[in-house]
Amino acid sequence: MQGRIIFLLEEPSMKALLDGLLPRLFPGWADGQHFQCVPHEGKSDLDRSVPRKLSAWRFPGDRFVVVRDNDSANCIDVKAHLNALCAKAGRPETLVRMVCQELESWYIGDLQALGAAFDSAKVNTPAQRKRFLHPDQWQKPSVEVKRLVPAFQKISGARVMAQHLSPPANLSHSFQVFVEGLRRMAAEMGYEELPN
Repeated sequence: MQGRIIFLLEEPSMKALLDGLLPRLFPGWADGQHFQCVPHEGKSDLDRSVPRKLSAWRFPGDRFVVVRDNDSANCIDVKAHLNALCAKAGRPETLVRMVCQELESWYIGDLQALGAAFDSAKVNTPAQRKRFLHPDQWQKPSVEVKRLVPAFQKISGARVMAQHLSPPANLSHSFQVFVEGLRRMAAEMGYEELPN
């Protein structure tokens, strides 16, 4: 085995999303064989866990990605803090990615996917596309997703969105940076490139 990509995640909804999205982005990838998602119960739990897991991990070839919501904090400071935790644990090559502001930013960044996932034509209209042109700037995108799709639930919604999100179409800059970083890491590890 050439090593897996281990995702240390702030919350279970990100695991639900990635468990479905990663095999779409990398056809043939299997959970446990090519990647593993480790959810946490919020930011504090993630911050405490990162140094312990990184320093104790003993599977050769595995690489790490830490994913955390920004939630209106100073993105540069939070990322620097997480990078410092990774370096102190002996894993400076860990990829740290911030979601601006919440996971739901990635959903409003791809209204076509959101509309298809929830079979709602009112989601992907010219007015909505104009409104959400800059999805990472919304302070509470979770509120906006709930307004657009009243039945939306975080974990089940993430599972459904995993089947529809399209990297080329997504307007969320933080989603694009996440995908690009993952593409580079996968290539370094000898995995096939993501399709464009």
